This record gives sequence, C-alpha cells and structure tokens, in this order.
Amino acid sequence: MRRLMSESPARFFLLLWTLVAACAASGSHTAAAGQGGANRSGADMPTLPYKHVEWPSPPTSAAGVPGAWNFIQVASVAITPKGTVLVLHRGAHPIIEYDSRGALVRSWGDGLFSEGKVAAIPEKYWTADKSHYSATYGAAGCASCGAHSVRFDAQGNLWLVDAPGHIVYKFGPDGKEAMHLGTKDVSGTDAGHFNMPTDVAFGPSGDIYVTDGYGSARVVKFSRDGKFVLQWGSRGKGNGEFGLPHNLVIDAQGRVYVTDRDNQRIEVFDASGKFLNQWTGTGGVSGLAITKDQRIWTGGVLRQLDGTVVGQLPGNPAGHGMAVTDAGDVYVALLNGVVQKFVKQ
Repeated sequence: MRRLMSESPARFFLLLWTLVAACAASGSHTAAAGQGGANRSGADMPTLPYKHVEWPSPPTSAAGVPGAWNFIQVASVAITPKGTVLVLHRGAHPIIEYDSRGALVRSWGDGLFSEGKVAAIPEKYWTADKSHYSATYGAAGCASCGAHSVRFDAQGNLWLVDAPGHIVYKFGPDGKEAMHLGTKDVSGTDAGHFNMPTDVAFGPSGDIYVTDGYGSARVVKFSRDGKFVLQWGSRGKGNGEFGLPHNLVIDAQGRVYVTDRDNQRIEVFDASGKFLNQWTGTGGVSGLAITKDQRIWTGGVLRQLDGTVVGQLPGNPAGHGMAVTDAGDVYVALLNGVVQKFVKQ
C-alpha cells in the first residue's frame, strides 16, 4: 500500500496567463435521444455575479519578499471534504493542498505519476478509426506529466487519474492506496486496462465511471468495489460515439454527462450507457463540475441539467479542470500554469 504523505515545502514561479474565450451553447432537452437547439455566443450570454480573486497566496522567497508559484501545467483541481483545495499540476510536488484563502497546507505526490506526455498526433497522420492522441515517454516526457484529474467521492476518498500511466488510483482518508483501476503502464481496452484515461466520477449508489479517453473512446463503469460492470462508446461523431471523452459528471438521478471535446458537445446518458441527449455547439470544453443545486459548469459556462445556459464566469475561462464549493465559489485549472478562483457575490 502506498502512502501519500510527503509534506516538503515548495517554492514556485508564476507563468503569465491568457484567458481563452470558449463558445457556449444551450441544448433543448428531449425525453429520449435528441440534439441541442439554438446556440448562444459569449457576447450575448449573461455574465454571472462572480468576482475573480488572486489565488493562492504568494509564497515567500529566500529574500523574504513575495514570490510566485511554479505550477507548470495545472491539469485539475478539487475541493476536499474539509473544504481545502487540491491543485494537481505537472511538476515537482504534483499535488498541492491550500486552504480556501490560499495558504499552503502541504504538498506531495513525487514519483506517483507517469512521465509520459500526452499530445495530439500531427494531422497528416490522422485516420478516422484511430485516436488523434498519443504519448511520448522517457527523456522526451516530463516530471508528473501523467497527472490528469483529481476528484473526491461522497465517502471522502481521493481519486487520481494518470492518463499515460493507464491507471486510476483511489486513496482512503488515511492517505493509503485503497484500490486502483487499470494496469499501470499497460494499455488496453478490456475490463482490466485503460488506454490513457481522462477522468473519474461517481453515481448516487457509489458506482465508478471512467472516461477512457485519449487512446480509447469509451466510458467504463465499475461497481463501488471496483468490479467491471459495463462499457459503452466507440470512435465517431454519432450519438453515443466520442472523439475525445475528456471529463464527466453524474447528477443525483444517475444521468452521466460527458464532454466529447473533439466533437465540441456534451453527451448525456443514463446509468447503463443509453444515449439520451446532446448539447451541441459548446466548443471544445475540457472541464466539467456539478454544483450542489444540480447545475453543471461546462468550462466557464453554467448550465441547467437540460443544457439551458444560465450564464458565464467573467472572461469565460476555458479550464482543463473545474471544481465548485458548496457555497458556489469556482476554481478553474488552466494548462498555462494558473489556478483562477471566482467568488460568488
């Protein structure tokens, strides 16, 4: 059993960031399979009452003055059961915990993630039946490049997704590894293997869902104790198919919402993988987060469960990962090395 308890202090340098506007759309819900309706651009979408605040607090440099955090690429962010915030980034100390005000609590995770680097295959090599992504390993990779997603389940267990490592870890509240899904460093598309998984989510009864992902094009469902139940999806653009299933969330009724990033849509399924609906024209959304009151952040755009747009965050940031507190504050993980915090007003 592995223990995630290293608490070495870290000094970091902040990279400049640029906001990337994302297109947003609303989908008209149908009782069975259907397609989203009229789209709305960012220009005519209402901006919600949120304030962007600087976060986290700067570290102190060796000169005793404020320094900056070197997050490299921030892949994901999650709210812990005690209300602190975990930042998952691709560098030394890949898991960093802060309190809600931005003060450092601890960091850990060196050596946990693969050094493989996922990237797009050049377009001239694309084929319709194969993934447009691959990973480079060894000296061409980078430290903790496998870090892709961090989530907590309802029981307070920590889940970490290592995309090029082809594995999903579960750690108990005591910090010990309690389970893993997939086979480390071995790719595949059967019940015991993944091909670059991207995210993990949990149904109302504790069932586990994994988007798989960069190399595959499916969603895999497991029982709460890790036994394979079923899978669905294939590569394509039709209903129930995926270009890149990147993130997923599950509502209180057990419906599964998957961002099909390369096809620029959100697909909705029942708990058995039956296609129900799609929200088209959303843009290439990466991050999803579901709120306590059952709304879904699709990147910087908040939607009702039928796909209707509620509004957008100031600047409509295009995050790789998202997290939302019970009070409604939103954290956005950006691959250019920044975490943005938006406080609900």
